[in-house]
Amino acid sequence: MGFGTIAVPAGSIGGYCQPELVNAAHIINAGCDAGVGVHTQTIGVMTAMGESGLVNLDYGDAAGADSRGLFQQRDNGAWGSLADRMDPYTAATNFFDARMRVPEWTSLTPTQAAHAVQANADPNYYTSYWSSAQTVVTALATG
Repeated sequence: MGFGTIAVPAGSIGGYCQPELVNAAHIINAGCDAGVGVHTQTIGVMTAMGESGLVNLDYGDAAGADSRGLFQQRDNGAWGSLADRMDPYTAATNFFDARMRVPEWTSLTPTQAAHAVQANADPNYYTSYWSSAQTVVTALATG
């Protein structure tokens, strides 16, 4: 299945199936369009893996009943409308925009960078998703 410039396979990559891989492709495409490199795109995919398992969720979690989408972005005005938060490309664009506003973001580890944007209760929460995100991004980038 072609998606933008990314060919999304019918099979799985790193335990993620085609619907989740399409969402990862949205994140990668948004990152490319935002002018961020593969490392930062991978942080975006890692964050969405941790927040939603790369599933575009239309419900919140215990931390925020108003959270929605791949990044579980809150209805606090910072992440746009509900439609913005539910659109994977727009939600990813908003994530990358917010990440670029983090002071000295280039010196942070991937999980620190994600935490700086998402403010998860556990600053190391995303660490376990880094390897999977690298696998998915590398596979999708190389087709």
